[in-house]
Amino acid sequence: QVQLVESGGGLVQAGDSLRLSCAAPGRTFSNYDMGWFRQVPGKERESVAAINWTGGSTFYPDSVKGRFTISRDNAKNTVYLQMNSLKPEDTAVYYCAAKLLNSGYYFRSKDYPYWGQGTQVTVSI
Repeated sequence: QVQLVESGGGLVQAGDSLRLSCAAPGRTFSNYDMGWFRQVPGKERESVAAINWTGGSTFYPDSVKGRFTISRDNAKNTVYLQMNSLKPEDTAVYYCAAKLLNSGYYFRSKDYPYWGQGTQVTVSI
């Protein structure tokens, strides 16, 4: 079992930045590819970023490309999501997730067996 703990959400204005963190205490973090997803009520959970186990490859959907950056520090068992130029449509609960390295697809939520509790990000006009 992998426990993931997110932090860093909050209320910001459009155009601001936020950095989310996701810690996996006590695990061999480098065995896992990591992803960030978001969800709003009534909609499916969508991928916003993913990173492979080494940190050498990152993946983004077009909706956030150029604004969001995922990174990881395996020594600290932590993955980050830097979000810049935030828009009201980025408002959602953001989740980090883990899957065993090289398993499944980076953007497919059902391929991630381990999830954090979520952190709310609200972007006001």
